[in-house]
Amino acid sequence: MAHINVTVKRLFIYLLGLFFLSLGVSFSIQANMGVSPVSSLAYALTLSSGISIGLMTVAANVLFIIVQIILSKRLNVREAIVQLIIAFLFGGMMDFTLFLVELLPNPSTILSQGLFLLVSLFLVALGLLGYFNAKFPLMPYDELTHVISDRFKMEFSKAKITSDLLNVIVAAGIGLIFIQSLGSIGIGTFVAAIFVGKILGWMMRKFQPALMDFVHLDKDNIQESVERTVLEQEEQDKKHEEKEEGRSVLES
Repeated sequence: MAHINVTVKRLFIYLLGLFFLSLGVSFSIQANMGVSPVSSLAYALTLSSGISIGLMTVAANVLFIIVQIILSKRLNVREAIVQLIIAFLFGGMMDFTLFLVELLPNPSTILSQGLFLLVSLFLVALGLLGYFNAKFPLMPYDELTHVISDRFKMEFSKAKITSDLLNVIVAAGIGLIFIQSLGSIGIGTFVAAIFVGKILGWMMRKFQPALMDFVHLDKDNIQESVERTVLEQEEQDKKHEEKEEGRSVLES
């Protein structure tokens, strides 16, 4: 019964995280200053085709799943289906939250656009806080970053920059070809790339303890979770060091 209670709380935080994430992206779309790198491809497809952002979010994520399979050279049907379900869920949230944001007065000045962009940064960071800490399956784009990291032996942070950059380049290319403009790419894209991570880091320091306290039943569970995370990180670091030492021996 206790395990079920924890799972329900994690699921609640996960869904709430996805909702705030989609709401943040919708605010950035309405700001019309460029969306975050994660959503740039989906929005470029929407601008080029006229199809809803929700459906194009699903389409973009299907492409991310295909790229994962190509890079990893393996197909895990169960993982692909789970990722596809998450993509459809997030796509539905995108259409719903964009509908809600469009009910607000349209930002027609630089000041109001900047305000919408600022709101989007905090909402995206808040969404990521819940989405990542729930420890449920990741969306295809985030899984693709892990695949890039493993395939090319990159640090995760560098793989994240690489995947974001490639997404932006492809989105810009689609915009230039089909609507003769950068479309989904703008100053807001670069602002999001720089500041969302910083805001997320601040939120984690400020709110993660309370979030973990909500998810777990008692302090012992929280401590056990923290210790397990530390041990897993130490094990990953050890494996990485062993790989680097092995590579150095081969090169010498």
